[in-house]
Amino acid sequence: MPVVFRLFSVFPLWLLHALGAAMGWVTFAASPTYRRRFIDNAALAGYRFADVRAAVAHAGRMVAELPRLWLGAPPPCRLVGEDCVERAYAAGRGIIYLTPHLGCFELSAQAAARRWSAQHGPITVLYRPARQPWLARVMETARDRPGMQAVPTTLAGVRQMIKALRRGEAVGLLPDQVPPEGQGLWSPVFGKNAYTMTLAARLAQQTGAAVVLVRCERLPWGRGYVAHFEPLPAPLDTALEAAVGQINQAMEQLIRQCPQQYLWGYGRYKQPRTETATGVAA
Repeated sequence: MPVVFRLFSVFPLWLLHALGAAMGWVTFAASPTYRRRFIDNAALAGYRFADVRAAVAHAGRMVAELPRLWLGAPPPCRLVGEDCVERAYAAGRGIIYLTPHLGCFELSAQAAARRWSAQHGPITVLYRPARQPWLARVMETARDRPGMQAVPTTLAGVRQMIKALRRGEAVGLLPDQVPPEGQGLWSPVFGKNAYTMTLAARLAQQTGAAVVLVRCERLPWGRGYVAHFEPLPAPLDTALEAAVGQINQAMEQLIRQCPQQYLWGYGRYKQPRTETATGVAA
């Protein structure tokens, strides 16, 4: 698998996306559980399958493009909304980039790092180590792209993020990722309670860092990407439960900007898993 992974990293983007689209539809057809969750999650948000059927192919493209994003040449990515990032850095309290499982979320932090890390320091991103040994080894180094530092979802990783924010640097995470039991709270997402991490809200409340929303849209025919940056619509509430709800609402707004590229098949409403003793206290 590592050899195949590296081979895919040199494929042109259009070919990876074509292969990924086919893989997405094969998975959708072969898995009744995935297919049902995809349709049910989209319906909760008010979408018919016809409205978001393109997301089936985009889920496959998300997987197929990973070798290129982690090991290959950086793909073209245009930035929109740079002013809000400049203002956030000028405030000097650091930035928390938040993005849902939408579009090419892996590239969101990479694009920001290429643009601002030379001037403002690296971006620290949180990731969950893979269970497969070969993939875990790849992830340990592959996500450390220029201007980026990847830290695992452990207490030590969270401490590194806090230190980065206090230095006025940026961090990035996916707040719609279901955390382990005890590291979140139940909060509405498209009208249904979902177990939601408190980490993003706690980081902002403890450090005073600016929250910047980002989504990275995948362009057709392998022509690259567009990363959209925007500020949180209103200051984050000081009450934790309300702040978590605000972040969920912000993620909903981002998803509605491009629902055809959201991972509707993600188990957003699943029960949290039990964490081991090495888990993160959030």
